[in-house]
Amino acid sequence: MIILGKKKYKNKNLQDLIMLAQQDDIDALEELVKRNQDSVYASFYYLSADCQDILDLTQEALLKMAKNIKNLKDPAKFKPWLNQIVTRLFYDHIRSINRKLKTVPIDKKKDDEQDRFNVTDIPCKKCTPEESSLNSELNCIIEKSIHKLPDSFRLAIVLREFQGLSYEEIADITNTNVGTVKSRIARARNKLQEDLKAYIA
Repeated sequence: MIILGKKKYKNKNLQDLIMLAQQDDIDALEELVKRNQDSVYASFYYLSADCQDILDLTQEALLKMAKNIKNLKDPAKFKPWLNQIVTRLFYDHIRSINRKLKTVPIDKKKDDEQDRFNVTDIPCKKCTPEESSLNSELNCIIEKSIHKLPDSFRLAIVLREFQGLSYEEIADITNTNVGTVKSRIARARNKLQEDLKAYIA
C-alpha cells in the first residue's frame, strides 16, 4: 500500500503537491498518498473492527483520492474533502453488511500491518514498564469503547478527536447540523468517560 515518492517532493507543502498532482504529476500524487495513508488508515481503524475491512477501505479511499484529485477546486479544503471520501466509504460499507458491524477483541490483531499503523502504540521513552503496560491496557479499553458506540457517534468522535475537524466541517461531511454534531460528540465522550472511569483516578 505504501507508495514511495521522489525525495524532492518530500519538502513540498500540501497545497503545492495537490496542484502538481492535478497537473498529472505522478510523483506528486505518490507523495500525497504516502503522506495521507496513515491518517486514512487510523480513521478506518477506529470506525471498523475488522482488520481486513480496514486495509481494503484504506486502499479504496486512497484510490478514490488519486482518481478524483482533479475535482478538488480548493486545495485548502483537501482534508475535509478526503474525510468526506472516508465517510462515504464507511457508510457504504455499513450498508453493504446490513448495518451490522461484527466486533472482535481489539487485542487479537490479525497481522503485522495493523501493528505498523496503530497510532496508539507509540512507546513512551519516559514510561516505566508498569506505566507502559497500563497505557497499553487503557488504549485497548478506549478502542473497544469507541467500537461499541453507535455508528453516528463513532464517526463524529473520530472526525473530531482523531482528524481534528471542526464541528462545522463534521456537520458538512455527515449532512447534519452543528447542534446534532455537538450532541453526538458530547454523548460519545460521556459514554467513553463512563467506560474509562474505573481506569482513571
